[in-house]
Amino acid sequence: VQLQASGGGLVQAGGSLRLSCAASGRTFSSYAMGWFRQAPGKEREFVAAISWSGGSTYYADSVKGRFTTSRDNAKNTVYLQMNSLKPEDTAVYYCAAAPTVVAIPAAMDYWGKGTLVTVSS
Repeated sequence: VQLQASGGGLVQAGGSLRLSCAASGRTFSSYAMGWFRQAPGKEREFVAAISWSGGSTYYADSVKGRFTTSRDNAKNTVYLQMNSLKPEDTAVYYCAAAPTVVAIPAAMDYWGKGTLVTVSS
């Protein structure tokens, strides 16, 4: 599975962005997908995850209620809708795939190149 995240950019605090992660490969729908982020000088951290069917979603406490992940298996795409953005959300965001839902970066099988999100105060 090859992944490519897009949709990052510069936004003011309180604004919204929607990230997309396009996947290639016919097995996309069999993978759970995760979103992670890495701020400068910090470790990569879990943001959100979605099961292969889209029926279950999971979020880090820091984004719960503000971010929503979804997927369209027909389009081989997973999304991360980010609302009420805060300066501390500034990071490079990555999408990743794994056979089951996991929140540990080391457990993910495939990674896309990240997309930078910058939230100004």
